[in-house]
Amino acid sequence: MKAALLVLPLLGQPAMPISDRVPVFNVEALCRDVSADDKASGLTLAQDAGECVRDETIARQQLSSTWLTVPGPARDSCEGEAAAGGIQSYVDLLTCLQMAGWANPTPPPKPPLRGASKMRNAKNELKNELKN
Repeated sequence: MKAALLVLPLLGQPAMPISDRVPVFNVEALCRDVSADDKASGLTLAQDAGECVRDETIARQQLSSTWLTVPGPARDSCEGEAAAGGIQSYVDLLTCLQMAGWANPTPPPKPPLRGASKMRNAKNELKNELKN
């Protein structure tokens, strides 16, 4: 009985609502998969999994500093976009918020973050198409 009473507070609401925290994405596994896919596709500028994780980590750090300044509906919308297609990317989430005018990194890192973003290889694919 006493054990059940000790568990009851844990079943209540979290101390901080989930939407008030930057979402948790498994970027390590995602970056391994993305890197393997890039290499299997024969991309000339395939991103290394370590570089991908670094980019995703930097994007998450930038999100952490601005997350609570962004209105809930904008966070929810961009979180849905960043997780679309089963690819959960902090780079995509940060980019969405930046495009909506809510998150402005200080200063932007060089070279631009690619991480596991769905758009990471758009330039490579365009270059390959132009060559053919």
